[in-house]
Amino acid sequence: MKIVLDTNCLLRSVPPKSEHHIILSALQQGRYVLCYSNEILMEYEELLLRFYSQPIAYNVLNFIVNSPYSKQVNPHYKWNLIYTDLDDNKFVDCALNGGANFLVSNDKHFNVLKNIKFPSVQVLDLDTLKKILLV
Repeated sequence: MKIVLDTNCLLRSVPPKSEHHIILSALQQGRYVLCYSNEILMEYEELLLRFYSQPIAYNVLNFIVNSPYSKQVNPHYKWNLIYTDLDDNKFVDCALNGGANFLVSNDKHFNVLKNIKFPSVQVLDLDTLKKILLV
């Protein structure tokens, strides 16, 4: 299973005591492949540094970049499917260009994708991904 993880979901999965820490643990165990682009990685860095200490932020980033279960994607085409928050398009483009099964986000801006037949992007919220990983 390949996924793209919205930044809000990554932030919630970092603390070891978080109910969503299983998301990062499952990546470490190779239970899914995390697709990311340079744009996504830069946003991860910006927000990890805002909410966590520098050592924690860079440990998470190094883990993602060096994991054998992470895949860097270089989107060659910009779909521009989300108009309410243009910045969210980087996640959609990464999912489509990386062949991801799911885009994981709790952000309501991604709801527009439910009404788009082509290209199809399946969006899961963080709790649904957690349930899948717990099976």
